[in-house]
Amino acid sequence: MKLQLLSDLHQETEAFTPEPAPGAELLVLAGDIDSRWQALDAFRGWPVPILFVAGNHEFDGRELNEAWPALRARCEALGMTLLERETCVRTGADGRRIRFAGTVRWCDFDLFGEAQREKSMRAGSYFMKVQRSTLNGEVFAAPQVREEALACRRWLAGALAEPTDADATVAITHFGPSLRSADPRYGSQSGTASFCNADDDLLPFADLWIHGHVHCRHDYTVPHAAGVTRVVCNARGHTKRGEPAGYDALRVIEA
Repeated sequence: MKLQLLSDLHQETEAFTPEPAPGAELLVLAGDIDSRWQALDAFRGWPVPILFVAGNHEFDGRELNEAWPALRARCEALGMTLLERETCVRTGADGRRIRFAGTVRWCDFDLFGEAQREKSMRAGSYFMKVQRSTLNGEVFAAPQVREEALACRRWLAGALAEPTDADATVAITHFGPSLRSADPRYGSQSGTASFCNADDDLLPFADLWIHGHVHCRHDYTVPHAAGVTRVVCNARGHTKRGEPAGYDALRVIEA
């Protein structure tokens, strides 16, 4: 199945018009499309089905318990499928059946191990202040983010381990699944644990892992006993930082 990938368009501040990629059979939106949700309207009537996994900025200034059902309703009205701790199967033009498993997979701050968790959470508190979200009426701070992240991980681990008769499995998360997905500008800084998780042990359960969040592009493979997993990020990022340089919004990959 041929997939077009878009993420981190940040249309709350960026001027960008998405276009359907020639030959794509499915569009994957891997989060941080527009913190206002307004730019989601650009995908109404899209010529191919859309799978959307929300990013952290889809919840800016919002109460998560209220935002989730509202975002789901918005997606349904636009004809796109929101995946949050959910799976679905789509069939490509070649007849191959692809299982997709999607979740935000918030950061659990364990990217550098338990010994560095507290330091990573302190660094992550900055990003939570920028996001200004709440959960159950309380500030969505690093400890609450970690709890949500661990719930996402438990679900994802279980979903990927489920037997399937699909021809391939694709994981979609907003946060990166490995330190390999770190933005090279920041590398092993503590703040990187707010962008990537240590989900390397889950990679063997997916043929392809799509993510966003890091504002750079990645396309690498991870060999393991079960074969090889391809990890792809096609994030656009912010013009003021030069991040969209070389960005190919019409890129299509095979699942």
